[in-house]
Formats: sequence, structure tokens, C-alpha cells
Amino acid sequence: MIDLDRVQQLRDEIGEEDFREVADLFLAEIDEVVARLESAPDPATYEVDLHFIKSSSLNLGFRKLSELCQHGERAAADGDGASIALAPILSAYRDSKAALAELTG
Repeated sequence: MIDLDRVQQLRDEIGEEDFREVADLFLAEIDEVVARLESAPDPATYEVDLHFIKSSSLNLGFRKLSELCQHGERAAADGDGASIALAPILSAYRDSKAALAELTG
């Protein structure tokens, strides 16, 4: 679910204290998009929203989430946004966020 090597690489690059700040910033930004997807899902915005989540999640090592978002982003780009199942994406985000919290204490 989480690419531990990526998490460690980011920690090594920016330090533990900055890692927590960066992770909190990414999570806050993803939370905003996730909240929009949960409260007012709009297939017309899926391509942009899923691209954003994919990119941010890659930075945090959320491998499974980024893969799900990539598939959804492609479907949306092909005009098939209505077929995208958001539940697995949202679940992967919650699971990844919880796993990161366990890693960072």
C-alpha cells in the first residue's frame, strides 16, 4: 500500500521535521479534494481531481492510491468518468493516511 522506500527517501531528503510538515500539507490538500469527491461527485472534474491526488500521493509513497487514481484519470480522459468507482479510491486514501500516521507516530 505504501512505498516505504519513497517515504524514507523523502525523510532523508528533507529531514524528519520537514517531512511531517510536508506530509501534513499534502494530506490537507488531498483532504480537500477527497471531501469534494465525497460530498459532490462530478465526473466532469474527475480527470483533474484524480490527477492531483495521484501526483500528491506519489510524493508520499501512497502507491496503491496513485495506481487507482491513474486508472481513473485515464478513464476520465477517455470520457468515461461516470464509470469510475470512487469507493476504492477513497478507501485507499483513508487506509494510506492511517498507515502513514502509524509510521510517523
